[in-house]
Amino acid sequence: MSHAQRRDVEHFSGHSRMLGELFAPEQGAQPGRPPVLLIHDAFGLGTFIAEIALALAERGHAVFAADIWGERTRPGSEAEIGPLIGSMVGNHAEWIARLGAAHAAAAAQPEIAGAPLVALGYCFGGSSALEYLRSGAALAGVIAIHPGLDLIGIDYAAAGDAPVLLCLGASDPMATPAQREQLAGALSEHGNDWEMDLYGHTVHAFTNPASAHSPHPEVVAHHPVNAARAWKAALGFLDELSSDPPADPSPHSAPSAASA
Repeated sequence: MSHAQRRDVEHFSGHSRMLGELFAPEQGAQPGRPPVLLIHDAFGLGTFIAEIALALAERGHAVFAADIWGERTRPGSEAEIGPLIGSMVGNHAEWIARLGAAHAAAAAQPEIAGAPLVALGYCFGGSSALEYLRSGAALAGVIAIHPGLDLIGIDYAAAGDAPVLLCLGASDPMATPAQREQLAGALSEHGNDWEMDLYGHTVHAFTNPASAHSPHPEVVAHHPVNAARAWKAALGFLDELSSDPPADPSPHSAPSAASA
């Protein structure tokens, strides 16, 4: 997964400086493959997200990895994460503005050139992708992998009509059965095409290998089997949106970062 172009992309939301990163196939993005707006988890734009971006670039997608925290911030503890998430949830307009700024920066890159993007988010990034859709963003699709449904609203009156893939742990305390039912109802009422993949015996943040060291495994824990299933589902969703899907549709193995 080393054969990809990479470059930092500085952009701003108001006075907030963000440092996203563009990943593209070495020979250029393949026509027909939708570009991806990749939104990081609570740990920011780090190794875990970069490996996902590289894997997607290897399959022909141009990928813009957003930096929603700004200044390429990578919190290392719950004590740092809480205020960052609170700063977005508590200021929804700023949250959407930063997502919009990342979207605009992505669209301005020559490898993307304004093509409709698929928003792919993990954890906080999954919540962000759903909220961005709900705000009315023009997206080709949304993939939300173990999003915190406790962070999002359910009024989809202003939402775009993009199809949605949700990959969730059945035992995730941040995506309870009631919250899943509310979201499914809201998407159905609005008319979005949606799919919800639910994985048994699985909690939050199950795709990240760093979750294997969680001090609270009843809340956060790595599940490598279901991480691979979610990755396969995400690639299949992207292939459905591609006018020129890969000749070999079998997915690569799920990326496996050593840390967040």
